[in-house]
Amino acid sequence: MSSSLAWLMLVIAGALDVGWAISMKYAEGYTRAGWSIASLVLLAAFVFLLGRALKVLEVGVAYSVWTGIGAAGTFLMGVVLFGETLSVMKLVGIVLVLMGITALKLA
Repeated sequence: MSSSLAWLMLVIAGALDVGWAISMKYAEGYTRAGWSIASLVLLAAFVFLLGRALKVLEVGVAYSVWTGIGAAGTFLMGVVLFGETLSVMKLVGIVLVLMGITALKLA
């Protein structure tokens, strides 16, 4: 597998991580069957893609990038979907996370 494909898989795994976190919120403690199943499917999909990407990428960089994408994406979706608060300080934090992801990719 090429490095480019591994990075693509890693980014997709990060996006699926966001979907997984949001589906867990909608599953309401795994009491709603449809959202619970969606959550488990998303979990399996991102673990699979992350594992494939780790065959090529360094584990420290890949895991940091994956968690950063998940954290930033989940935060932003929480603001959009659930009306969670957005402050200047939180926005600065997310920008710093994204800058860190970029720095790791360029390193």
